[in-house]
Amino acid sequence: MKFKIIKTDGKSSARAGYITNDHGTIETPVFMPVGTVGSVKGVHFKDLTEDVKAPVILGNTYHLYLRPGTSVIEQAGGLHKFNGWNGSILTDSGGYQVYSLTHRRKLDETGVMFQSHIDGSRHHFTPENVIDIQRSIGADIMMAFDECTPYPCDYKYAENSLDITHKWLKRCVTRFNETEPKYNYSQSLFPIVQGSVYKDLRKKSAETIASYNADGNAIGGLSVGEPHDIMYDITAQVCNILPKDKPRYLMGVGTPENILESIALGVDMFDCVMPTRNGRNGMLFTKKGIINIKNKKWENDFSPVDPDGNSFVDSQYSRAYLRHLFSAREMLGGMIASLHNLNFYLWLVREARKHIIEGDFTRWKAAIIPNIKQRL
Repeated sequence: MKFKIIKTDGKSSARAGYITNDHGTIETPVFMPVGTVGSVKGVHFKDLTEDVKAPVILGNTYHLYLRPGTSVIEQAGGLHKFNGWNGSILTDSGGYQVYSLTHRRKLDETGVMFQSHIDGSRHHFTPENVIDIQRSIGADIMMAFDECTPYPCDYKYAENSLDITHKWLKRCVTRFNETEPKYNYSQSLFPIVQGSVYKDLRKKSAETIASYNADGNAIGGLSVGEPHDIMYDITAQVCNILPKDKPRYLMGVGTPENILESIALGVDMFDCVMPTRNGRNGMLFTKKGIINIKNKKWENDFSPVDPDGNSFVDSQYSRAYLRHLFSAREMLGGMIASLHNLNFYLWLVREARKHIIEGDFTRWKAAIIPNIKQRL
């Protein structure tokens, strides 16, 4: 994998660049649709490719390990061949599930013993087998195994958790270096900065992660309930420490406003379930603001979902029709809304990239944020 910065913003830390790997070129900043179980929920890959123009999607190690299982994925020739996605794939290591399944897991330095949310069966994740699983899945970018700390958590918990995450990272890197990709393309491993909201721990983690000189680096443990100003403060601190010549990935973030503010801090890669999850529940992001399409006010509004939009959805469907689909509980409503939101998110990061290159990103960001965050 290679990363090249082509332009930086003079008034912020925003940058535009390219990530290249064996599955193609990814223009940054980039938003990555979440495809937890090997699919982006309710959205065809054809639409992701042709309308949304997404160059990379996510898969999740925990979920794919449990179902369909690595044996099935290996028999198919890797996740790309199994699901038919021709672009790049990034896999989360399962660290977030360690965080979210507190009531059904036991964590120690060896790894995590957990119960499947599907059938209650017991499994053990270690740094080594998490690397092995991601080798079997065949992601272009693999994540190191970590613990995502909750918010709030006390300092001692965060310190002990960080110590374990760093020990796991060392084992992940060792395993990664002693194994080879199973398919005919290369894979990269990203370490993850942790440390909760404590600046000294974040500094320690960012310096440790930077010392590995990995192909890219991730920032985890944010957007888990902490105030946005703390998230931005930690992100800025970490970005100032992580290598400038490697892509920076802020995991699980976030709202359109979060993404633009984090781009200004030097982040290159984002993912979040918000476009599809909110879409399935009738919340639509547009260039003029946020729409709850279930509201009666849209019942007779025959204008496009986003009159200023340029997606297939905006040219094909009206607000009134989409509201009707939700009122009738027609599954197509959630599918259309999800596709619309993904298109908006990818448009947003492409616009950000364009304005970084043109040299007016900071002014553009200041003008667009009040619009996109308002409720219509």
